[in-house]
Amino acid sequence: MESALDYWSARALLEWQAELGATEALCDAPVDRYALEQAPPKPKPGAAPAPPPKPKPKEVDPVEVAQKAAKAAASLPVLRDALEAFDHCDLKRGARNLVFSDGQPGARVMIIGEAPGREEDLQGKPFVGRAGQLLDKMLEAIGLSRAESVYITNVLPWRPPQNRDPLPAEIAMLTPFLERHVALAEPDILVLMGNISCQAVLGKRGITRLRGKWDQAWTKPVIPMFHPAYLLRQPSQKRLAWADLLELKARLASLS
Repeated sequence: MESALDYWSARALLEWQAELGATEALCDAPVDRYALEQAPPKPKPGAAPAPPPKPKPKEVDPVEVAQKAAKAAASLPVLRDALEAFDHCDLKRGARNLVFSDGQPGARVMIIGEAPGREEDLQGKPFVGRAGQLLDKMLEAIGLSRAESVYITNVLPWRPPQNRDPLPAEIAMLTPFLERHVALAEPDILVLMGNISCQAVLGKRGITRLRGKWDQAWTKPVIPMFHPAYLLRQPSQKRLAWADLLELKARLASLS
């Protein structure tokens, strides 16, 4: 059907459409504008070309850094310095002190706790709060002491905020230092106190099931025990802890 519009009517209609914003005529066939490639924006006259994107910095693996630093430590003082210089653990930023060790390096028994608490963080030594006082009594009951025959450290050298459990990533990045610590201290027996210690050294959790049973790790005989802090909360478990202490005493006698 032919259009009934005359020239002037058609022109007026076209101008009206232009005022509404219809400034582009339609094609005979539809255009898929989503399939069209987007043209890059034209640079402004006189503007300098955009610099090329900077390459992303290589991601650092904290565990790999810890392994190299720990392996390079040839003595306990050097290992302590390596821990002081390790900046990939956020716990360091919130702690007052590095808690490295206490007792006698080279002792036959090396005790590995979990992480420093408030008193340990303040004094820079492991097991110095109420749990530490109980530990000293436990050791004394089988003829041991940190002053003469026991060496003590923790899985984590820095206190977690609010004494929360360490995160798996924190344990993973600090375990290389712990393993090197054991190698340099050269104990005859490792005592793992608590779940976190068992997780770091044995790769296992469940202290109620593991306690009192001998295992092997890092070429050393290992015996898991209840943490003294747990015994303060659960005094009824001291009977089992006493049995584990007697087991430790018997093993030391057999190795003499």
